[in-house]
Amino acid sequence: MGKTEKFDHMKLIREYAGRHKHLITLGRFLAAVSAVMTLIPYYELWKIIRIAANGEDPDMIKGHAWIAVGLIIGALLVYIAALLCTHIAAFRVQANMRSSLMRRIVTLPLGIFDEDGTGKIRRIVSDSTAATETYIAHNLADKTVAAITPIGLIVLVFAFNWKIGLICMIPALIGFLTMMSMMGKKMKDKMREYQDALENMSSEATEYVRGVPVVKTFGQTVHSFKRFKACIDGFGKWATEYTLMLRIPMAAFMTCINAIFAFIVIAAFIVTSNGTDSADILNVMYYIIITPLVTVALTKVAYSGEAEMTLIDALRRVERIMEIEPLTDNGADKKPADHGIELKNVTYRYKGATRDAVSDVSLQIKSGEHVALVGPSGSGKTTLAELMVRFFDVTEGEIRIGGVNVKDISSAELMRQVSFVFQDSRLIKKSILENVRMAKPGATEDEVMEALRKAQCMDIIEKLPNGINTVIGEKGTYLSGGEQQRITIARAVLKDAPILILDEATAFADPDNETRVQAAFEELSRNKTLIMIAHRLSTVMNADRIFVMDDGKCTESGNHNELIKANGLYRRMFDEYTRSVEWKVGV
Repeated sequence: MGKTEKFDHMKLIREYAGRHKHLITLGRFLAAVSAVMTLIPYYELWKIIRIAANGEDPDMIKGHAWIAVGLIIGALLVYIAALLCTHIAAFRVQANMRSSLMRRIVTLPLGIFDEDGTGKIRRIVSDSTAATETYIAHNLADKTVAAITPIGLIVLVFAFNWKIGLICMIPALIGFLTMMSMMGKKMKDKMREYQDALENMSSEATEYVRGVPVVKTFGQTVHSFKRFKACIDGFGKWATEYTLMLRIPMAAFMTCINAIFAFIVIAAFIVTSNGTDSADILNVMYYIIITPLVTVALTKVAYSGEAEMTLIDALRRVERIMEIEPLTDNGADKKPADHGIELKNVTYRYKGATRDAVSDVSLQIKSGEHVALVGPSGSGKTTLAELMVRFFDVTEGEIRIGGVNVKDISSAELMRQVSFVFQDSRLIKKSILENVRMAKPGATEDEVMEALRKAQCMDIIEKLPNGINTVIGEKGTYLSGGEQQRITIARAVLKDAPILILDEATAFADPDNETRVQAAFEELSRNKTLIMIAHRLSTVMNADRIFVMDDGKCTESGNHNELIKANGLYRRMFDEYTRSVEWKVGV
């Protein structure tokens, strides 16, 4: 399912449809049959008009009328059958597409979710697959009808009086050419920009909603989230430019297709210029009835073209996810000798960045040692920790755990070696028991309860109506930030991995929760290699060693006292932190 020079969207759809792909072909065939059956009654209508105009036997009208009614009902039933086929295929394509995406997503480097944002990935999984389902279920049949109907109409228009037909087709032809001028590469680029804008807004809106408590606490507005506001402003600018770009061609298209009636009048004058007879009147009456179909057909063609461009863009986004390569696994599956970590000349640069996030860092963490990574925001602390456990592969250098290069350790084994507790805890919409048991699916209820006790969570369990069987909402609907954090710590306790990474894990905890969280951390980190990332320097003062990051480089290392005496960046940061803690409003 890789890229080709010309993107064959129908081939890709058939691949996702699997054994249901024949339903797509059958649905399109039935839709074509329905389109033809819908046009034949207009021929019967012409016969009825002719019989009435010539004063022939009125009983003949009844026969032609029933044929027309039967064909219309038959066309409707055939079209319903076509939609049934395309709907079944569409649901299968969407299911297979989402399954394929999720199978690929779970193999991707965890750092991808930081780079692209969960909002963008969620939108591709949800909206792009839904757009594909909608196109197959509805638009594909409509597109077939839109393709067949104009051909049949051309036959009907020219069959009875080619002069009137030719005159009536002049505005239709101009309208069609105007429409095609809108469907070029520029329109495809605009559709891609539209989807990009929606992805960016989705991603930034997610981050904004997560930060609403902070925004409300400090009385800020949307302007405090500059990227979110920039996304909204950018979309508004795009919408204005897009509207202006289509203003003239769309006005011309609508004018042309609605001007057909005026050309019928012109045609009537021309064909009756040498006198009139019943045949001329018959033809004019017939064309007055049939020409509105041309307008409807051209409008359907326009909308089907737009729907196809939306589909192609959606499929390209799905393929972009499918083409992201998982981290290489050479099959060595070596086991670390211990739980020490060593970095040798490690450099990493994010996708699309202009400078290195981490540059030529070398450091060593002994097995069982408690260390901290500190430094200004954007100094590379979190990136360095993520590289240690292979959220990304290093651009240069190497990382070893227990003397083994992380690239030679299988992903499953590496995840067994490490537990994470992030500042933004994630809980799923399941019971607390199931949330904690994610760390060890085979754990008993007693083991989960013991992990919750060690994580200082019993006060949380006691206040919930169903204890550990209480179902909580996504991200902990019924829990505060600090309580969510303790449930997350219980996961790590249950997992009992030898290496523990804490990334700003107490950043949003209130004083009462912070005390409990710190007590839980003491229990969790016992006899483990601990890596703490923190802005609150009071939480790292007792670390065995502190590594100070600045602009992607490790500029200092040592324990708290050694770094204070060195009078470098750490000393300046600690002094500033101390002043901020001791600051109070004067009386």
